[in-house]
Amino acid sequence: MTAQLNLGGISVDVVFKDIKNVHLSVYPPTGRVRISAPNRMELDAIRVFAISKMEWIKRQKLKLEEQERETSREYLDRESHYVWGRRYLLQVFELEARPEVQLNHEKMLLRIRRRTNEADRRVLVAQFYRELIKAVVHSFISKWESVMGVKVERLYVRHMKTKWGSCNPRARTIRLNTELAKKPKNCLEYIVVHELVHFFEPHHGDRFVSLMDKFMPLWRHHKDELNRHPLAHEHWEF
Repeated sequence: MTAQLNLGGISVDVVFKDIKNVHLSVYPPTGRVRISAPNRMELDAIRVFAISKMEWIKRQKLKLEEQERETSREYLDRESHYVWGRRYLLQVFELEARPEVQLNHEKMLLRIRRRTNEADRRVLVAQFYRELIKAVVHSFISKWESVMGVKVERLYVRHMKTKWGSCNPRARTIRLNTELAKKPKNCLEYIVVHELVHFFEPHHGDRFVSLMDKFMPLWRHHKDELNRHPLAHEHWEF
């Protein structure tokens, strides 16, 4: 069950769950506000809670408004692109050869066939990011499978518009966003642990937080680091 509150021009999404306590979140990049509340809690009580946290909400929204964002990409020479948190300048070569993307010092080399359009360039770079993640993520998964005593049956890496990652605890599958290849590797590892913890606890309640604290005590630091790096225009969730 869901509901929505409007408090002084700030819209608050309310999601009722089978949890014990209220949880308040402000999501990048737009500052979307969401409250997860116990099923038994009255909406008026949630309104009072939200009003009591309004100064905190406003501070978080202001931080997000001031945070650097990625500009739209056209895949042209000297654009900035990020790989594992590091900035590279794009250099485009039009050749009658196999398309590919390579990193060379501080440059991202994009070799494409002549008359390749922007959409095709975007697909090629997205494939490059996908392969980067696949090259490193299996070591993270293997490490945390051993630590947590779980098993991932299948891994999917694809572009996702609204989430850094998702999972299906019953099928033991994980989905990761190709955009994670732009962030530092510890952010990718944090998302892997986040999704594996969902194998034990589907919601973001007290038990989820307790398990995150147990397995990755510095997870809040990694989450903050993920938020500090340039934000894309999509609505990311954690």
